[in-house]
Amino acid sequence: MKQQEEAKALVQTQFGKNAAHYVQSEAHAKGDDLGLLIEWLQPQKRMKALDIATGGGHVSKALAPHVGQVVACDLTREMLMAASNHLSEAGCENVCFVRGDAEDLPFVDGAFDVVTCRIAPHHFPNPEAFVNEVARVLKAGGQFVMIDNVVPPVPELGVWRDQIEKLRDPSHVRCLSVEEWQALFAKAGLSEVQSRVRRKTSQFLPWMERMSCTDEQVRQTEAFILAGDETWKQYFNIVVEGGRVKSLEIEEWMVLARK
Repeated sequence: MKQQEEAKALVQTQFGKNAAHYVQSEAHAKGDDLGLLIEWLQPQKRMKALDIATGGGHVSKALAPHVGQVVACDLTREMLMAASNHLSEAGCENVCFVRGDAEDLPFVDGAFDVVTCRIAPHHFPNPEAFVNEVARVLKAGGQFVMIDNVVPPVPELGVWRDQIEKLRDPSHVRCLSVEEWQALFAKAGLSEVQSRVRRKTSQFLPWMERMSCTDEQVRQTEAFILAGDETWKQYFNIVVEGGRVKSLEIEEWMVLARK
């Protein structure tokens, strides 16, 4: 329990000091997944939506014109403030902001028609508790869209990739495999409707800068990547130019599930 609380405190520290970066980040503000999320959910004005770990508020912003109300929830106060400012400037008047833990949501059972969580669960110490909470706050027949980085069901690859992530961002916990997520969904009573896996590329230095990494963090992370097994580097398509890491890829799983 103490280890989980320490992990959550670290998340708040890391994202608190980088909140503005996540509002401005093109990787979070753009992407076809935002449009696809709306297409898959087919939200309606009668619906109430919850966006867990809202970050810069980009999913909440996408949902707002289509539903009656969006509750944007995040553990980090600074992120909520940044998201509130962002959505206020965008003219979103039907979004409210609530501080809350994804693994212990401050809402009654069956409160929402739609729940979303995008590019955040790899920071959650207890993914099973998170999925159970999603199922609890969803109405019967409610829909859940999750988007997150995933690793293949090969332990060596997952461990290596997670170490890269932790060198960049100490609040990173673990990327699960699609198979692990599917098992958690099934156990919680969430039925997969449709999903996709896509590869996404991050330019190394901008990716490091988004977390305000020190020069030493950049050096250590780059050295760790360059020292990795060639088959691992090939899997994540590590591009090296002039002895320096230029870019790297990771797989992202997007899933629509129904309670």
